Amino acid sequence: MDLVPALEEPLKKVLGPATAKVMAEHLGLHTVGDLLHHYPRRYEERGQLTHLADLPMDEHVTVVAQVADARLHTFASTKAPRGKGQRLEVTITDGSGRLQLVFFGNGVHKPLKELLPGTHAMFAGRVSVFNRRLQLAHPAYELLRGDSEETVETWAGALIPIYPATAKLESWKIGKAVQTVLPSAQEAVDPLPPALREGRGLVPLPEALLKIHRPHTKADIAAARDRLKWDEAFVLQVALARRRHADAQLPAVPRRPAPHGLLSAFDDRLPFTLTEGQRKVSKEIFDDLATEHPMHRLLQGEVGSGKTMVALRAMLAVVDAGGQAAMLAPTEVLAQQHHRSIVEMMGELAEGGMLGGAEHGTKVVLLTGSMGAAARRQALLDLVTGEAGIVIGTHALIEDKVQFHDLGLVVVDEQHRFGVEQRDALRGKGKQPPHLLVMTATPIPRTVAMTVFGDLETSVLDQLPAGRSPIASHVVPAADKPHFLARAWERVREEVSNGHQAYVVCPRIGDEEVDTRKKQSPEDEAEKRPPLAVLDVADQLAKGPLQGLRVEVLHGRMHPDDKDAVMRRFAAGETDVLVATTVIEVGVNVPNATAMVIMDADRFGVSQLHQLRGRVGRGSAPGLCLLVSEMPEASAARQRLNAVASTLDGFELSRIDLEQRREGDVLGQAQSGARTSLKVLAVIEDEEIIAEAREEATKVVAADPELTRLPGLRTALDALLDDEREQYLEKG
Repeated sequence: MDLVPALEEPLKKVLGPATAKVMAEHLGLHTVGDLLHHYPRRYEERGQLTHLADLPMDEHVTVVAQVADARLHTFASTKAPRGKGQRLEVTITDGSGRLQLVFFGNGVHKPLKELLPGTHAMFAGRVSVFNRRLQLAHPAYELLRGDSEETVETWAGALIPIYPATAKLESWKIGKAVQTVLPSAQEAVDPLPPALREGRGLVPLPEALLKIHRPHTKADIAAARDRLKWDEAFVLQVALARRRHADAQLPAVPRRPAPHGLLSAFDDRLPFTLTEGQRKVSKEIFDDLATEHPMHRLLQGEVGSGKTMVALRAMLAVVDAGGQAAMLAPTEVLAQQHHRSIVEMMGELAEGGMLGGAEHGTKVVLLTGSMGAAARRQALLDLVTGEAGIVIGTHALIEDKVQFHDLGLVVVDEQHRFGVEQRDALRGKGKQPPHLLVMTATPIPRTVAMTVFGDLETSVLDQLPAGRSPIASHVVPAADKPHFLARAWERVREEVSNGHQAYVVCPRIGDEEVDTRKKQSPEDEAEKRPPLAVLDVADQLAKGPLQGLRVEVLHGRMHPDDKDAVMRRFAAGETDVLVATTVIEVGVNVPNATAMVIMDADRFGVSQLHQLRGRVGRGSAPGLCLLVSEMPEASAARQRLNAVASTLDGFELSRIDLEQRREGDVLGQAQSGARTSLKVLAVIEDEEIIAEAREEATKVVAADPELTRLPGLRTALDALLDDEREQYLEKG
């Protein structure tokens, strides 16, 4: 019988079933190795206490502090009518601020004896507000006692690791569990090739694990983190490099456009010339399409940079070469819109008969879930016979019933809204793997592109076509300066009186159930009032500041036909103001809309605000975007809005976005397989490490695709690619 390697030993055996169960359920930790890779979030020095002044509301925190005083109160209550109820209030301090702890009932006896003034301890609990003061109710605590042989100095200078914890398992309990398994770190297999590790002066893995969990100095922590960052970056980049290597071995049908075919006919009818950027990116795509391996390309471009035009030319090239192209859009509104604009751009070329009938083009069909049965049957027939060269649709395209004559290219719009399975299912419809072009209008910083889309080559469209107008953006502080909001509605009226149209965007629809059962303190209510809703705001505007204007609403729960009708009326100029949710974020194109007011703008992410703003200024008149917020001037939310107002550069904003949010939100789906997500690697700060790791990984894989000479790396890769992750990268 084989001995289980030390790091694969189940925690159940080492820590006992109860602790192991909590670790598995709440932290996703199952083996000794998992626990060793559960790194401290930060370190407290016993002599330097936590900043109590900066505690976040409603979060589970661990603090190190000193007891200032403790008072026992008695009170009458339903359970203790004779004034026998007991409440212990303990005040702790760290020099920067004070925090109240409360214990009730029988829970007061132990802390009353132990939490004497002057005692140092770690406390863990959820931060709440009572009588306008922060408090922890019934926190768990661990006294910090200096052992007799420890001098006061070493005791005060020791670094206490604070682990990502949960209400069920405090940081110090995790620390004790780590202490139990730490000896196994000696057996950790090092994934980095020795030459790479020595060349960069990185400490060996067992040493890094010891230093991150039990550092003696801050230099220990730095050395451990440098090493562990390299592990994360390198193993991930090796996985992606192997993916690229495997893709390069797949066969694909080269698709070269016919010399005087559909593409030339289309280019001849264009009323404008392509931008330099569009020409450059088109060339990259055509070069890929001409090879015998499937193209995997990510096309990034600001809203309005002409991505659709580039994608359409790629689709026409494939149709020219006898294949079919499918474009996958995230919503029906967007699919219908792409279909309309592509048919308009192609004119009579979209009314063709058979595939590649270069004389007069090809058929462009739409396929969405809400189509009538007859239209749907006809669309399916056109696809299977090859009558339709181009199909645009929602995920209805992925259903089993949909069959293609010869699928040569898949274009995915707004990548971040599609599960990988969906892309994969569509790619599986080709006789051989089709070429893949992924488009996004959310600018992705270079490092994120390398980390999340590392198996795709990247093209960037960074100049706007001629004729796009500048957009002025301003923050409207509705609470501090209500007259600014009144002025915002005047500006909307001015735009309408000049013959233009406006959007008003709200975070919510307004017919949802809002849970009002929870009693909240007044200051809580201001903070937590439900986000403004389309239905309420539209009503208030129509009766108030925008009275007399034609106001309509648009949101995701309307019937698709109603949505389409509203959009059509707005596009035709029959509506002055459209009050909508973020359904307008992608792809809605109305050049006459010049103003946008975003209500509760602080409830949206930076990239989303940038996307929304791109809906105005699409014609010859300048655009105006007003970001309305009730958040106070000093808040992080307002700083975010100021950043959006100060620049139109999406790449700059995406960096700000990443710095402000946790990486996990941005990497989103790409980090599925939660326990493999990045722990110490920060995508923005560690740009250089990621770029170098990608280079090293590419070299290693080119020399030894199966990694036969690097068993340690193989093992780390298998751990990273647990099933979920393997599938994710497979399908990326």
